[in-house]
Amino acid sequence: MLTMNTEEKIQEIKQRARKNFSKGYNCAECVLEAVLSLIDTGLPQEVQKLATGFGGGVGLFGDTCGAVTGSVLAVSAVHGRSGLPEGDGRDAMKKAADQLYGKPGLYRIFNQLPNRLKEKYGHTLCRDLTAKWQDQWLCREHALHCREIITDAAEIAAELILTDIHEISTRPYGDNVEKIKDDPDPCTEKG
Repeated sequence: MLTMNTEEKIQEIKQRARKNFSKGYNCAECVLEAVLSLIDTGLPQEVQKLATGFGGGVGLFGDTCGAVTGSVLAVSAVHGRSGLPEGDGRDAMKKAADQLYGKPGLYRIFNQLPNRLKEKYGHTLCRDLTAKWQDQWLCREHALHCREIITDAAEIAAELILTDIHEISTRPYGDNVEKIKDDPDPCTEKG
């Protein structure tokens, strides 16, 4: 359950990311800048330059939407790994894999970003999200559409940053390339 203070912070991040787009930040920069400005990540504001190349699905290539990648960077600024677990050999590899894939596991956090945006918009690739404006890229309608995606991506990132890490890192996976499905909890199954 999110507190009112947390809800207010989420709204603040969401609105800052939205306004950033009209200032000239690209989709990825909008989200990361808002989080770096409003959350103490321990990282310098200059880190936002890491997001620049992700705009337009990586330099206008059209792959993963910049708002998605900017959100991943923002959530990583808070929940990302700064090193590997201690140990050697297989033990270290197992600990590292558990840290990512386990329950709790970091991939469970990040998996939510593309899945939630795909659920709302049908796609996560920039070229698919913007298909109808590719002959008129800089038109107002396209900008307004991208601004909505940025706003939603910032809201999801803020929620993931401000919600208890144990709660978000034990949520079930959505679509994923490993086809990981969580087994139903036998304690909640009805017999």
